[in-house]
Amino acid sequence: MTAIIGSLLLILVLFLGSGVWVGLSLMGTGITMVTIFRDIPIDKLLPQYFFNILTTSELVALPLFVIMGEFLFRTNLSRSLFNGLAPWMGLLPGRLLHVNVVACSIFAAISGSSAATTQVVGRISLTELLRRGYSRDIAIGSLAGAGTLGFLIPPSTVMIIYGVLAEESVLRLFTAGFLPGVLLAILFMGMIMLRTTINRDLIPESERQLRNASWSVRFAALKELAPVVFLILAVLGSMYGGFATPSEAAAVGVFGAILVAGSQGGLNLKAFRDVALSSMQTCSMIGLIIVGATVLGNITSFLGIAEFLAEYVAELQLTPFMLIVALTAVYLVLGCFLEGFSMIVTTLPVVLPLVTAAGFDKVWFGIFLVIVVELAQITPPVGFNLFVIQGVTGDGIGYITRVTMPFVALMLVFIAFLALFPEFVLWLPNLLFGA
Repeated sequence: MTAIIGSLLLILVLFLGSGVWVGLSLMGTGITMVTIFRDIPIDKLLPQYFFNILTTSELVALPLFVIMGEFLFRTNLSRSLFNGLAPWMGLLPGRLLHVNVVACSIFAAISGSSAATTQVVGRISLTELLRRGYSRDIAIGSLAGAGTLGFLIPPSTVMIIYGVLAEESVLRLFTAGFLPGVLLAILFMGMIMLRTTINRDLIPESERQLRNASWSVRFAALKELAPVVFLILAVLGSMYGGFATPSEAAAVGVFGAILVAGSQGGLNLKAFRDVALSSMQTCSMIGLIIVGATVLGNITSFLGIAEFLAEYVAELQLTPFMLIVALTAVYLVLGCFLEGFSMIVTTLPVVLPLVTAAGFDKVWFGIFLVIVVELAQITPPVGFNLFVIQGVTGDGIGYITRVTMPFVALMLVFIAFLALFPEFVLWLPNLLFGA
């Protein structure tokens, strides 16, 4: 069995290292392995795998959320967010630095994408913060950290993919991600308040007077948040109100995004064409990766790899907490070479049986995996959010990585908290849907 596992890893590394697309690499690895070690009619099984996974009802929500995000990317929603939040954030230590966190949290609730959240919010908030004289280090670091919330706060494209591959309820995953997402945002804000209290030079002198803004100005600014509130109520309200499934809520979100884009003058023939092309490219890439991961996952089951690893881990007699520590270390290493989405589809067929055998709930592990993927978004050299911020600021990856490290450390502490208190993740879904 060790020879089979070694061969699988070698073949997968060769495919990925040669520059072959991730989806084709996963599929090619599975086909090669079953050809070498088993006599299975893979040519007859592949069409069945393709049909079964691509016709999964939960997967319908994914392209719809992608389309919604593409429409929102072409609106002035980020400027509206900044203008609506700025007078209120002036009440807190750290002042407008909190706009990064709160705006990312809000936009995450309507986009489901980490990269889109970072780019859309960063284009306005980061430019404005630097223009006003805020510390470049903490402004960029807080944006990088908060941008990862796009995967954790529902709706989340990563949660949809995990739910499909793990055969778990997407709505239950969305619900489980809410409290951890809010708590992580609060922790980010707490770090900003602590650092700006210790070092007052992180905030320019002129900005320290924002607390004096009148209440009439603050309440008048709330009208800027109307489009965001409308979209959140449309998407999340329809799901949790029992009026729509996640797929139907995604369709509602697309309609709402079109209305918002139209009201802000962002709709024309070119915009529709750009949305269609970009969404098609993104969804085709994701679909190919999901199919490849399904093929590899089924073939690893045929080869008995998952069962062997589960027995091996059981023989090590690791405590559940130590297993999570080990998996976190593995994913941090993988995050240096693979982007987060690829990490999930590549490892889930092997890792999921291990954690379920250790007694972890699949919903809890989904949230753990999402947070680890968030870490991969801001760890070099393949930290996608780091490249997004580089595109906005023009700074080097090394510098952006350095100023992001405090938020990476905070997320590691947060993972340890969730491992010690898994009921924090499961409380809300169990309350709404039963244990």
